[in-house]
Amino acid sequence: MSTAEVIEQALSLKASDRYLLLEMLHTSLDKPDPEIDRVWQEEALRRVKAYDEGRLETVSMEEVFRDL
Repeated sequence: MSTAEVIEQALSLKASDRYLLLEMLHTSLDKPDPEIDRVWQEEALRRVKAYDEGRLETVSMEEVFRDL
């Protein structure tokens, strides 16, 4: 069965079934990646250390939201 055929069949489902299919597809793609989690943890620790050592330029919350 081709992708186009699967899409055509999916679009013919009632809304609640399309939503269920969407949720199932999203869940199948949204898997944690331990390597990405590890890299982000290292980056967060690196940034905290830089902040603690005064090597990280910061911006106040007021300044961040001033132009919004």
